[in-house]
Amino acid sequence: MTTAAVDVTSPVLQVRPLGFPWETIDPFLFCAYHDDAYPAGNGRMGPAATLAGRNIGQDFSRKDGWSMYHGSSVPGFPPHPHRGFETVTLVRKGLIDHADSLGATARFGGGDVQWLTAGRGVVHSEMFPLLDDTAPNPLELFQIWLNLPARSKMADPHFTMLWSADIPRLTLRDASGRATEVAVVAGRLLALGGAGESNDITPLPPPPDSWAAQPDSDVAIWTLQMEPGASWTLPAATGQGTRRKLYFFKGESVSLGGQPISAQAAIELRASDAVAISNTGTSMAEFLLLQGRPIAEPVVQYGPFVMNTQGEIAQTIGEYRRTQFGGWPFDSEAPVHRPDDGRFARHPDGRHELPPGGAVGLSPGQGKLFDKR
Repeated sequence: MTTAAVDVTSPVLQVRPLGFPWETIDPFLFCAYHDDAYPAGNGRMGPAATLAGRNIGQDFSRKDGWSMYHGSSVPGFPPHPHRGFETVTLVRKGLIDHADSLGATARFGGGDVQWLTAGRGVVHSEMFPLLDDTAPNPLELFQIWLNLPARSKMADPHFTMLWSADIPRLTLRDASGRATEVAVVAGRLLALGGAGESNDITPLPPPPDSWAAQPDSDVAIWTLQMEPGASWTLPAATGQGTRRKLYFFKGESVSLGGQPISAQAAIELRASDAVAISNTGTSMAEFLLLQGRPIAEPVVQYGPFVMNTQGEIAQTIGEYRRTQFGGWPFDSEAPVHRPDDGRFARHPDGRHELPPGGAVGLSPGQGKLFDKR
């Protein structure tokens, strides 16, 4: 699909095909969508399938519908550094085992979101444990990189869990009763329902040094699911200078502001306009919305480091070589938790956290790393 020509009066400014990673706009830096059809596990949280033909350590092949990424026995991303931005990881299916140089560990998934402010520097790992040895282990997630302004790039790292049950979700029905569900990870949602009722949804608070925590940033991260035939009007953004991108990543065809779109696409919208969206296909249509007022500062990126000048990048590389941002506090270079551990978070200060509805307290040893060899 090539970039589509658009009507200058349309709220649709640009339509481009989805690639890997997805194109983003300031204040976002990066958005990767992982949708992996992992097979049954092998009892050691890796795939019960041959790894022959894969470039182990650099496997992005999607051979047989899945990748090992940088993992060698368990798929995922072993320890790697970040500085100068935030990672926001939305896990729709499957689980992620997290560990970081702050000493934090977590297992999360099934709608949970982890929001990690790297700030002045953190090393973390994100492994994808395959816990079911008798059936497939699908994994679906977004990882979004949200930039930090210059004043916050050297902030203290901060680890936040947004559990699925706590994330506001709103189901809106059109005049025909067809539903659109909006999950509000960040950014207040002021929306009208099909009967004209007003809905005001306030999300969980973002980390304190995030651009999203600034009252005039107008940052929003929402996911939308629309039943076949459903219609909904995406409300206009409230901020001045806000930019907005809508990713149509599942479904057959949709209409935005009267413009038909027949393939998955990254769609830039005029944020100051409300946009009528219709699912014109016969299956569920799904979207990710990213919006915000641009930080509008120079961006100099070197892999996992995002600063404002080349000098700051050189300083960052030197500091990482000397200090490893505090070093890696775990024995394993690709840490996963025990197979029978549920979802949990163990924070750098030692505080233990379970999702709503979880058992009281952590089970004995929960959060300790599992020897998968």
